[in-house]
Amino acid sequence: MESCLPATVLSVVRGANKTVKFGLHILTWNVGTAAPPNDVTSLLQLDIQAQDPDMYIIGLQEVNSKLSSFLIDLAFNDPWTILFTSSLAPLGYVKITSIRMQGVLLLIFVKCLHLPYIRDLETNYTRTGLFGYWGNKGGVVVRLSIYGHLICFLNCHLPAHIENTNQRLDSFERILDMQQFTDRKARAIFDHDLIFWFGDLNFRIADHGLHFIRESITKKRYHLLWDKDQLNNAKKTRPILDGFLEGQLLFKPTYKFNLDSAQYDTSGKKRKPAWTDRILWKVKECPPAGETEAQSSQSKKPINVVLNIYDSQMEYGISDHKPVLGTFCLEFEKLVTQALVELEPEGVWVPGRDAVISYCMLDEYPSSTWDWIGLFKVGFRSHSDYVTYIWVKDDELMVSDDICQVYLSGEDIPKAGGEFVLCYYSSNMESIVGVSSTFHIMPECAESSLGVDDGMDVSCDSLAQGDSDTC
Repeated sequence: MESCLPATVLSVVRGANKTVKFGLHILTWNVGTAAPPNDVTSLLQLDIQAQDPDMYIIGLQEVNSKLSSFLIDLAFNDPWTILFTSSLAPLGYVKITSIRMQGVLLLIFVKCLHLPYIRDLETNYTRTGLFGYWGNKGGVVVRLSIYGHLICFLNCHLPAHIENTNQRLDSFERILDMQQFTDRKARAIFDHDLIFWFGDLNFRIADHGLHFIRESITKKRYHLLWDKDQLNNAKKTRPILDGFLEGQLLFKPTYKFNLDSAQYDTSGKKRKPAWTDRILWKVKECPPAGETEAQSSQSKKPINVVLNIYDSQMEYGISDHKPVLGTFCLEFEKLVTQALVELEPEGVWVPGRDAVISYCMLDEYPSSTWDWIGLFKVGFRSHSDYVTYIWVKDDELMVSDDICQVYLSGEDIPKAGGEFVLCYYSSNMESIVGVSSTFHIMPECAESSLGVDDGMDVSCDSLAQGDSDTC
């Protein structure tokens, strides 16, 4: 198929080197129904220049789910979603999906350049509270493919209290059994190439007394507590946890704290500290028997997972839990190297003058009469954050066997100008399947000073911008 993309962009999209390093930043936090903090810079590590993940996965538990708040959030984005979106969108991250089950919320953000290679997107949830009738406990799932690799993100809030280990494991097993997807390639969670399981899993430190636990924490002898951690022990005995890996717990237990404090619970209940908030992962190909977790993460697999950071953020005190983050580098071969739809603006775009968009699509693309192309300002938040859009089939004009064109009315072109991209949205796939290179729209006042006339044609090659894959 002949491409309508500039050569400078094609060198990035279809580069000879198909191996990609894909960075993930996963955050889990039981926010205890609190309002969001004013700033999440350190939570997202936006102040660390070396951290530049390709995707952010944010899992929250106990988001305020009072009826009045929940109904408002259904009509409008909840305050947490607004905060994270406002923090990440200016940096080029787009919210591709979210799912909420009462207080359990999962958000996924990805860099704009990866949007055409994020496919097979589905969400699901399973209630386990009150025997499955109430969503205060349970799990929410986002599954998708990244460059052809199927990945599942599972955010859980499991039953509380030290004596309920078996109930937690039973709830987890129920979530795994209940989650079913329409994609034949991966009907169930364990069918995916890679699973990330995180959340307030509520496992506690058994047997040890309060004084011993606190003394071990004070002296940073965390290893003295690992063999009594309920999740660590369950991984040795419960088949359902076979193959799940986790980084070492080298940070303070994240529960339970006094509010606005780094001091553990001093109330009358005096809850024992515990690592309730966790991030684990599982590659579909389980590590061989006898191989350590560190060795298995380096084994030759379709997806190689490298854990870079596993830590808590003690400075946040709005909840009795501290947030936990994990940063990962996924290494895999690109199984998908071409966007389903390639599109570009033609010539110079100025307000008041009709503009032309050229596009072409792969033969296997499932097109629909409800597909549309949106004009987005650089830094847009989601697929619905367009400036304007057009239905592609309404005014489609075939200019060759492979390439089509549509016209955008000059009245819809922003008068203020700026930096923009075009995105092709698939109605059948419910996702963006094509993104143009960045291009400039001249402000209305610049048209006369630059001498733009109807015959002037400037190639968009000079406006194309490339990005490289980094972790």
